[in-house]
Amino acid sequence: MQVHELTIREAQRLLARGEISAVALAEAVIDRIVAADNDVRAYLTLTPELALEQARAADLRRAEARRSGADSLPPLLGIPLAIKDVLCTAGIHTTCGSRILEDFVPPYDATVVARLKDAGCVMLGKTNTDEFAMGSSTENSAYFVTHNPWDLARVPGGSSGGSAAAVAAGEALGALGSDTGGSVRQPAAFCGVVGLKPTYGRVSRYGLVAFASSLDQAGPLTRDVADAALLLGIIAGADAHDSTSAAVEVPDYAAALTGDIRGLRVGVPEEYLVPGMEPGVEAAVRQAVAQLEALGAAVERVSLPHTEYALPVFYLLAPAEASANLARYDGVKYGYSAPAGELWEMYKRTRGEGFGAEVKRRIMLGTYVLSAGYYEAYYLKAQKVRTLIRQDFERALARVDVLVAPTSPTVAFPIGAKSQDPLQMYLSDVLTLSLNLAGLCGISVPCGFSQGLPVGMQILGRAFDEATILRVAHAYEQATPWHTYRPALA
Repeated sequence: MQVHELTIREAQRLLARGEISAVALAEAVIDRIVAADNDVRAYLTLTPELALEQARAADLRRAEARRSGADSLPPLLGIPLAIKDVLCTAGIHTTCGSRILEDFVPPYDATVVARLKDAGCVMLGKTNTDEFAMGSSTENSAYFVTHNPWDLARVPGGSSGGSAAAVAAGEALGALGSDTGGSVRQPAAFCGVVGLKPTYGRVSRYGLVAFASSLDQAGPLTRDVADAALLLGIIAGADAHDSTSAAVEVPDYAAALTGDIRGLRVGVPEEYLVPGMEPGVEAAVRQAVAQLEALGAAVERVSLPHTEYALPVFYLLAPAEASANLARYDGVKYGYSAPAGELWEMYKRTRGEGFGAEVKRRIMLGTYVLSAGYYEAYYLKAQKVRTLIRQDFERALARVDVLVAPTSPTVAFPIGAKSQDPLQMYLSDVLTLSLNLAGLCGISVPCGFSQGLPVGMQILGRAFDEATILRVAHAYEQATPWHTYRPALA
């Protein structure tokens, strides 16, 4: 195994034993980025000088600890990570994949970024994303398309496609993404890595540039479940800067990774095996469910009867929130400002030139459903159906401990295959967005291959019960080889 292919925990052990320095680790990953990223295009902004500076500081700190006999060091000291470009980073461009924020440099760190820094991480750069996280393929980035390391002619998923591709290609040991309707889990499935969407409120949204405020959550993308548990434990917890973050105790997620799921009840939602699902995807997930049963879990079918309404509900509520959140980009406060003689002309030109087609589409849809005469007919009704969807999950998870389902109905599709058909693109998230509407937690883990491309299985759990989904995911992972496979990228 090459250095850039290490998991976070493997790298931790090598660093602790002095078998590798943080500088050597950072240099190996930076070399990998230089070798691979012209093809993968995972990064929007690279920070190699900062990474090496942080790595040198990590080595000095570790050396001082050895001299003084100190045995307590930050858990990520010297570990190179990547950050999705919707998370604010002090002094480093945060573009959200949009021309309207092309020159925006935040004066502060997002809370999750600050917590990673406090834990000693080395920051490699900012990863590509669909503009303002609106997309399922990373084709909506205003800058360029990211390519899937397993097949460079295919998408990596979205909107956290840059983070997923970076981890899969060995261009980072782990990364942060954001999940509004599946944007961590779906690219994790497409790229053959692990992606975790925490419960709404488990992780602070402070400094996460808002798309849909009642749905957005930051979460980790890693090579295995243990690494996801490690990163979640660092970024989770209440934050005084975010009133929606929950004052709920953060457990020791590593302690949940026992490998034993005997007696756990696993539900398989019948509505998630949708018509049109690729046969290879369905077969891989069914085999994964059988593996869970072989490990001692009790498997039963359950129903989430309002699942069919999740897609229209999401595409009413999320654009409505986006319409309100993106109103701030007017050319006055910050970001791109188009020259114009009159104020309203400046507003129109700034937003017309600064936003891409998908963002404009969602702003217009959201503004329409919030407008007088349509609020009750669309937005209010969608909120009521959202409650029914959440109640479906509550009833099902009262009977079982977790739910399992395919993460996506297909494997990664060719670049351009759906870019001219927004509805087909939206259907890519048909199996993930219900969880965001319910505000619960979920994790996608590799569970096989179809057409030579990775397949992901998602494990969904109760509110603030990330420990159980991690326990199930880890037990499955340890019994199967899928997480050990790497793309044959030159």
